[in-house]
Amino acid sequence: MAKLSFQIKKHSLDFHFEAGTSRGVLTKKNSYYVQISDPGNPEIIGIGEAGPLKGLSPEFEENCLESFKKVVEQISLVELPRQLTEIPQWLSDHPIKEASFKMAIEMAIRDLLIQKNGIYFENTFAEGQSNLNINGLIWMGNADFMQKQIEDKLAQGYQCLKLKIGALDFDTEVEILKNLRDRFLENELTIRVDANGAFDPKDAEQKLEKLSAFKLHSIEQPIKSGQWNEMQKLISQNIIPIALDEELIGIREIKEQNELLSYLKPDYIILKPSLLGGFTDTQQWIEMAEGKGIAWWITSALESNVGLQAIAQFTANYPVQMPQGLGTGQLYQNNYASGLSIEHGQLKFDPKIQRSSPFSE
Repeated sequence: MAKLSFQIKKHSLDFHFEAGTSRGVLTKKNSYYVQISDPGNPEIIGIGEAGPLKGLSPEFEENCLESFKKVVEQISLVELPRQLTEIPQWLSDHPIKEASFKMAIEMAIRDLLIQKNGIYFENTFAEGQSNLNINGLIWMGNADFMQKQIEDKLAQGYQCLKLKIGALDFDTEVEILKNLRDRFLENELTIRVDANGAFDPKDAEQKLEKLSAFKLHSIEQPIKSGQWNEMQKLISQNIIPIALDEELIGIREIKEQNELLSYLKPDYIILKPSLLGGFTDTQQWIEMAEGKGIAWWITSALESNVGLQAIAQFTANYPVQMPQGLGTGQLYQNNYASGLSIEHGQLKFDPKIQRSSPFSE
């Protein structure tokens, strides 16, 4: 392969609505893209996306373009892997400390090597022959806004809903969940909740006891990350199955990952490749969790369809049945076109639909 060329670009994604979490309300999100291309053969390109999130990604800045540019410039000076199997060792030999930047580089290299523009992992999902079950995400807001989202998702055929909680009055959130469970039994509708660390450890147990009445599938990150003793106590009480999410971010060394999972013993871990350092790092978490009998699922981290397409294809490398958190492609007014679509609570991919490139605008 001839001397490669590297381009980067920033794109501001605009939400369709005010997306509320316990960390605040989102209306815009910046993503950063890298394209690796062969000037001698313009059809051979690789595109990757970095989407650092405020409050979660240590590398986050209001404008990460310069920081991202420095990482890309360093990578452009070294020889890239020539085979997919060489990627893990190459990433180890050329470490990138910023998780989302590492994700973007790994994405672009995979795209470049496979040479099927937009196919990052070759499997039945990427071929359009199988689908992925996903949960319907209910964002925080006032009770009416949340209820409207619930009705919309139910009408669209979702059998698993995930409600973000922790911003409203807790009693209001309990009432929303009660009404939902009164309408649908546990075997008719799976309900997950995500507190994003909103509960105070002092009353978290009491809140979990109240929530347990609604036969929830799980609660994500009930208290803030880093409180291992308090989290271990909540998990050991077995009130509601607990899934760790933010707890995993920044834990990059295998030894520390092993310590976390061995001590906390969560029911589930939730994997966001953009926040963990890409696909190779996510695979490492999966192998460790499975070795300890811990279940997992994968979610996006508000990427555009460029990153979401790659994450969905990666997820389909595994025989997943549990609903994944991959329904965020419809969040933005100005998302990039792709072969992704959602039908009856399933994510589908049509390889015949050409993705739109951030670099063709």
